[in-house]
Amino acid sequence: MDGAPESLIPVLSFLEGPLSTALTTFNKIPGSAVILRYVKSSHQNDPGRTILELLLLIFAIRTLLQSRTRADRNGSHYIQFSEKEVDELVEEWTPEPLAAPLTPAEQSDLAAVPIIAGPNGPRPKLVSTGKTATNLASFNFSGLSSNEHIKQRAVEILRKYGLGSCGPPGFYGTLDVHMDLENDIADFLGTEAAILYSQGFSTVSSVIPAFSKRGDIIVADRAVNFAIQKGIEISRSTVRWYDHNDLGSLEEVLISIEKDRKRRRGPLTRRFIITEGIFSKDGAMVDLPKLIELKLKYKYRLILDETYSFGSVGRTGRGLTELYNVPASKVDMILGSCAVGLNSCGGFCAGSQIVVDHQRINGPSFVFSASMPALLAVSASEGINIIRNTPSIFECLQTNVHAARAILDKLDCILIPSHPVSPVIHIYVRTTDPVPPSSAKFNLTFASPKDTLRLNEFDVEERLLQEVVEDCLAQGVILTRAKRLKGQEMVEPKPSIRLALSSALTKKETEKAVSVLRNSLVKTFGRRR
Repeated sequence: MDGAPESLIPVLSFLEGPLSTALTTFNKIPGSAVILRYVKSSHQNDPGRTILELLLLIFAIRTLLQSRTRADRNGSHYIQFSEKEVDELVEEWTPEPLAAPLTPAEQSDLAAVPIIAGPNGPRPKLVSTGKTATNLASFNFSGLSSNEHIKQRAVEILRKYGLGSCGPPGFYGTLDVHMDLENDIADFLGTEAAILYSQGFSTVSSVIPAFSKRGDIIVADRAVNFAIQKGIEISRSTVRWYDHNDLGSLEEVLISIEKDRKRRRGPLTRRFIITEGIFSKDGAMVDLPKLIELKLKYKYRLILDETYSFGSVGRTGRGLTELYNVPASKVDMILGSCAVGLNSCGGFCAGSQIVVDHQRINGPSFVFSASMPALLAVSASEGINIIRNTPSIFECLQTNVHAARAILDKLDCILIPSHPVSPVIHIYVRTTDPVPPSSAKFNLTFASPKDTLRLNEFDVEERLLQEVVEDCLAQGVILTRAKRLKGQEMVEPKPSIRLALSSALTKKETEKAVSVLRNSLVKTFGRRR
């Protein structure tokens, strides 16, 4: 205080005592030395930062101390309405609709959906006619939906466990039957482990962001399904696309990525190739051995979505790894659907123990969604036992596939992009212009008049195919057009009729139903010409 003005000496003397007491008290607080050292270091390196932090501290204290319930009590900022005026405003108010009203085409599509009386299956009964129809619309490849043994086991489990699991797997939602099903899937596919998801759609959309993060690289087929698109979007990774089911295009993309990394001298990141086994949009099938060769050559991890190939192809329904005689360990993550392949619900991811354990704490759907009901887990396990011990199921399925293709391949008015062994068969309208069967060619961007014209052509083709569907329904054959999420997906697939063949039907029943379809196609397209 020697250099201070004489007028300030009394004030400083008064403050010296309280400040000394406060400093002594502060030094007794655990961790105070760390705070003091941080403040001194921060002030020494950047004095302006000290002032800014002090201001922020004052602002925080002021915010905490002021009343958060303070209101304008005198009402000067409010408009006063009488009761009559309030009632008039309420009567005049019209809320916005939750969704846009259906277009005439959408209303027509909704009205055309057949209603089933009783359980669904290969031969359901229609409410409209009361007659039995042949079902070529539902995914029932192995015929498990009508299996009486599975129904009896489901009833037993329902009485023992009740209906719902009442919680996510990590929070009292895991039952012994869930663990049994995971072990059954891993053993069936030949992987170290497997993990269950309670919804089929959220399986792949949870697996992708669990592993691939911002800065990582994903190389994906342009025509992957909507669930994969959502998973890629959530991951916020760097995405490169290759032409639909074109592994030559895939290799070009992989080479360009590596050249770009070396040019930028960028670090190595996690890199994934994502594709489907059998594509939902057109039934095409990926060449798995060639895909694995590329993955190993360029050091990528492979995420293979086998939603439509698990439980449908291979000698015992194990999917593409069995069909191509490739060890399951060569694929980093095999994803499948218990709903499609086993007529239950949910999905799974099979792979190494490390891959599975990582998802138990990082898979969004696994962490936050309730586990699947116990009765459906047991139904899936029983389904695996049935298809494991009855390989004739898939011999019958392939017989039906070959019978259907033998009839349809002879028609000149249609185009079939699906693989010859795929039980999911898409039927396109053959146009005068050479239209590639790849759904990746049809982009939803309305940037050019050409795209708009193409979408208008799609609308015409949809109406034409819907006529065929309704004509077949009138003759006792249930079909469906492949549904689209207009304006939401990355690519716009060409309209198609989608057949889902089943081993629960005999060859004769399949041929009869497909012949009805053939005749309807010829008749409808003949009128068009």
